[in-house]
Amino acid sequence: MQSVLVTGMMFLYSFSFGQSQETVSPNISNQKTAQESYVHFFVNAIGTNLYYGDANSGLADFKKPALGITIGASYQAGISRNFSVVSELYFIMKGGKLKENNPVTDFESTLRMYSFELPVLARLHVGKFHFNAGPSIAYNVHGTQKIDDVTTDLSFKDVEGGYERFEAGAQVGAGYTFMVKQKKVFLDIRYCHGLTNISNSTEMYNRSVLVSLHISKK
Repeated sequence: MQSVLVTGMMFLYSFSFGQSQETVSPNISNQKTAQESYVHFFVNAIGTNLYYGDANSGLADFKKPALGITIGASYQAGISRNFSVVSELYFIMKGGKLKENNPVTDFESTLRMYSFELPVLARLHVGKFHFNAGPSIAYNVHGTQKIDDVTTDLSFKDVEGGYERFEAGAQVGAGYTFMVKQKKVFLDIRYCHGLTNISNSTEMYNRSVLVSLHISKK
């Protein structure tokens, strides 16, 4: 599945890049025939949590979001007036927290993963609004777990209690574009849904809400 996702995203990226390089005829140069293509770099806030499968309902009252950041770049390739393809690569902090007296660790605990993530999204433009949806893959570089003020590194070996390096997910969301002092501002809010289990010993999936804000010089 990982190979299929990677191959599919490489194809989409190549297709979108090629489309963005097409020359517009001078006869229609005064018309907006496609969304603009651009690259921007960002540092964004993110709120993440963990989903525990069948055990999630019993942990719902103990779960707390973990706040983090994303740092990376986004490329929008304009395909048509109402459609573009967006590919991104960023470093992201993910994970979740459990309050004390929880059924898993008993003590207050925080699980953190530090990952590189690559989503490729189809973007539909409707006036000043846009809507995103598409797959993503991530590689977990490092992780820690803090239980009762004691922090240990996560193991990514194929053993009981270990975690997975690779994970796949899906992202969906929407955004709005507006002007502030003759500068274009892009606001994008996205829900990221982990599809693959990241734990070798129990069900555990990453969930996050990503808020992105970009200010264009145009």
